[in-house]
Amino acid sequence: MNINPGKLYLIPTPIGNSAKKEIPEYNIEILKSISVFIVEELRTARRFLVANNCKDLIETSVFHIYNEHSDKQSFADLLKPIYKGQNIGILSEAGLPCIADPGEEIVLEAHLMNIQIIPLVGPSSIFLALVASGLNGESFKFHGYLPIDKNEKERCISNISSDILKTKTTHIFIEAPYRNNKMLESILKSCHNDLHLCIAANIMNDDQLIKTMSIRDWKKTKVELHKIPTIFIIGY
Repeated sequence: MNINPGKLYLIPTPIGNSAKKEIPEYNIEILKSISVFIVEELRTARRFLVANNCKDLIETSVFHIYNEHSDKQSFADLLKPIYKGQNIGILSEAGLPCIADPGEEIVLEAHLMNIQIIPLVGPSSIFLALVASGLNGESFKFHGYLPIDKNEKERCISNISSDILKTKTTHIFIEAPYRNNKMLESILKSCHNDLHLCIAANIMNDDQLIKTMSIRDWKKTKVELHKIPTIFIIGY
C-alpha cells in the first residue's frame, strides 16, 4: 500500500502578548495535523500548544529538542517519519523559524530529501521593525548578533556606517537584551551623525517602541532598553 508522504511545516509563534493578533486560525488547524515537533525549548512549545487549544498534542506527539546546545544529529533520521505519512513541524521559540532561530539545517536537509516544505504565515520582529522604520526596504542586510567584544563591535559598527554612506543599504541586527544599553552606546559612538537609527523594542506588545531618528538626535535622547527585546536598524 502506497502511503502519501507528510510535509514539513515551519510554524511561527507569537512575539507579543496576544496570539489572536499574530497567529492565523489556519495555523491552528495545521497544528492539529502534526505528530512530530522539532522545537528549541520544550516548555515554550507546550505553552504555545496549550494557549491554542492543542493541549492533547502534548501527550500524543513526539518532541525533538534542537537548539544551539544540541549535539549534532542526523537530520535525515529526524525527518524519516514524513515518509510514513506523518507531518513534522519546526516550532519557533518566538516569531518565524530559521530567522535568528535554529532550524535552517533541517530545512536544507528536507530539500535534499525532496520533502515538501510549507512555511506558515506569522510574525517576525525583524521584518515588522524594518517596514515600520522608514528606512530602505529594497536593499538591506541582517547581521544577527554583532561581536561581543566592545572594540570589535565598534569596529564592525563603524564599517556598517561607512557601507551605508556608500551604498544606502540598511543594516539590521539584534543583541542579547541585557546588553542593549551598551549596544546603543556603541552605535552612537561609532556611527556617522547623519545616519538614521531605528530602535524597535517590545514589538507587538502594548508598550512597544518603534522610533527612527538621526544618530545626532538619538545622542540627545534617553531610552531604557535593558532586558527588552530590541531590533536595531541603521540606515541612510
